[in-house]
Amino acid sequence: MRMNRVLVFAMLALVVFAACSTGGGASPSAATPTDAPAATDAPAPTDAPASEAPKEPIKIGSDNFYESKLMGEIYAQVLEANGYAVERKFGLGSRQDRIPTMDAGEVDLVPEYVGSGLAYYDVTKVTGDGAENQAALGVALKAKGISVLGITPGEDTNAFVVRQDTSTSLGLTKMSQLAAVQDDLKWGLPASCDTNPLCAGALKEYGINYPPTQREALDACAVPMAEALKGKAIDIAELCSTQPAIVQFGFVTLEDDLDTQPAENIAPIVRDDYLAKVDATAFAALLDAASAKMTTEELTRLGVLVAVDQVDIEDVARTWLSEQGIVP
Repeated sequence: MRMNRVLVFAMLALVVFAACSTGGGASPSAATPTDAPAATDAPAPTDAPASEAPKEPIKIGSDNFYESKLMGEIYAQVLEANGYAVERKFGLGSRQDRIPTMDAGEVDLVPEYVGSGLAYYDVTKVTGDGAENQAALGVALKAKGISVLGITPGEDTNAFVVRQDTSTSLGLTKMSQLAAVQDDLKWGLPASCDTNPLCAGALKEYGINYPPTQREALDACAVPMAEALKGKAIDIAELCSTQPAIVQFGFVTLEDDLDTQPAENIAPIVRDDYLAKVDATAFAALLDAASAKMTTEELTRLGVLVAVDQVDIEDVARTWLSEQGIVP
């Protein structure tokens, strides 16, 4: 990460962040290390023996967009296949809504984007390296009694995109070219952008006057934002980099040439009081095995199935886990 980005973020360190959703712990013992650089590739155990004692039921939450729900469902199905009873509490809202819910013990586990998750607590520590963000997030969450498990190789970052016709007519291929034409564009930005250094802070770093004079407040990583861009109601939108609409509609993702966005690998974060009730090493191994298989390409492909083909998230997760040999 460049130093000027750190300085911009540091001034806004108390601001509430949204995870690639713009809109997207330390271990209590050696059983669940938080500074492991990535998920392991070990095969996950399958159905628990009938004689084994029942596992502690777990409540799994997610943010309110499809990719977070999908990762939550993948983790839920892995655990169910291994004898855990799972209560799903998906769609809790953006990060600022979800964090108090987890802090209160209403959910035990959620998928987290390690870059934005870390920025919520200590923006000065955010980097473009997923393993570094994972380790720093583990330190930040230690006092809260939350552990960070292994990260996915794949990531989903914040992305500013335009239509192909806009890119061609204005010569836009990278973010540093936006300042010169900013007043000619109709902007699609989430309401949370106003207080989010990964959004408003990044735009200001590029010399963009914020808020833009022509702006529609729409949820990032959501269908209405993509449809507004496609229908020319807006000319530039903040989406998620794995969002199917980018490929579906031939949008152009502008290069983040100042490196304003952090690495956004995904990891389950789990309350330590829950891990104390189970075999924490075995529990982590189950989820790490699933995380290790999730690449950026797979995140994008599965997103198409959910958001474009309208396949149920439960079915997408089940098929993917079977294809990967994680759950029969």
